[in-house]
Amino acid sequence: MTATTEFHGKWALVTGASAGIGAALARELAAHGAKLILTARRKDRLEALAAELADKGAEVRIVVADLNDPAAPQQIYDATEGAGIPVDILINNAGLGQYGTFHTSQPEQEFSMVRVNCEAVVRLSRLFVPRMVERRRGWVLFLASTASFQPLPYLATYAATKVFDRFFALGLAAEVAQYGINVTALCPGTTESEFFEVARASIFRNRNLQSAPEVARLGLAALARGQRTIIPKPSGRFTALLVRFLPANLITHFVEKGARPKT
Repeated sequence: MTATTEFHGKWALVTGASAGIGAALARELAAHGAKLILTARRKDRLEALAAELADKGAEVRIVVADLNDPAAPQQIYDATEGAGIPVDILINNAGLGQYGTFHTSQPEQEFSMVRVNCEAVVRLSRLFVPRMVERRRGWVLFLASTASFQPLPYLATYAATKVFDRFFALGLAAEVAQYGINVTALCPGTTESEFFEVARASIFRNRNLQSAPEVARLGLAALARGQRTIIPKPSGRFTALLVRFLPANLITHFVEKGARPKT
């Protein structure tokens, strides 16, 4: 059992750090004294966040990289561990979604979800986790979702990638616990972020949005204490429990009715 005070002085790599939960996680880590490496596609946003955190006393570096490119994880590794910076905290936050009927969706966006939400997560973990094993310490946080607990019509690929993230996190957690490494799957529900706009999924936005800072605070606290799954939103915990007792075809029937795009 550890506390977030253990993050003090450690290097933390946060992917997708330019907005939303990623930016909130970076701020929360900085508040606990972590040194930060922020990575995302948008250099201007990374620079703005880095300047904000540096003004508060944090040590911050940025790496501009697009995880849709299979070469990006190695690029990030070379700029960190490869340059002698030991990354003890890996935050696999970057991800994207797309709402709509699968047969009319933008194919490249569907493929990008698999590359960013799944392939890049495995590539980054495969690069950084072995170094953590060598040092016998580390923390890895995976951004899954409450979408990982049931199939979601019209977000079919997104939900499937989040199942991958959650199960990968749980399997890896069991493997590396013996080396002093904590792994947590953070499963937020609807959260204040730009996800809805980017994924064109405003139909899933509701009035009860959880704040990104609260998600970050609860997620990092769970990571510090070695909790393997954290659902930060009470309604998400209820849904995850409920779907254990309902057949998948019944769940998808009602979700399809409610989420069907308006024509």
